[in-house]
Amino acid sequence: MELEKQDRRLLAELQKNGRISNQELAEAAGMSPSACWRRVRALEQAGYITGYMAVLDAQACGMGFHAIVNVQLARHDARYVEEFIKAISVRPEVLDCFATAGESDYHLRVRCADLEAYNAFLEDFLFRLPGLQHVRTNMVMREIKHARGVPI
Repeated sequence: MELEKQDRRLLAELQKNGRISNQELAEAAGMSPSACWRRVRALEQAGYITGYMAVLDAQACGMGFHAIVNVQLARHDARYVEEFIKAISVRPEVLDCFATAGESDYHLRVRCADLEAYNAFLEDFLFRLPGLQHVRTNMVMREIKHARGVPI
């Protein structure tokens, strides 16, 4: 399925408000409600829409500490890489993990309650993973722009 202009309008509106009614979505895209409903279902089935979720306020939820953590592995042995990925994938503090080229092998976006909780995350978990060479924390001071989707 190739995206058409109306599909892009639907996707853009759904990224802004995943709880928009079908009627409102249809009006925004210039479609009938039945055609809109069918098109959204087709976009879901084709894999363009992978789910719907609530966007939470981290501060209100008690997760005031935010950091970008750069991780460099000492060895790129498959066993260490797989173990790192498996361990990071299940940690609730790790919101995002990106494998990158450059100085660091991985960039993690981490949220914790506070600095004490972050230190516990480092000392009790991250520093205990085998194969780590270097970990550098960049504390987020202020969010300027936070994307919650893809450019459509």
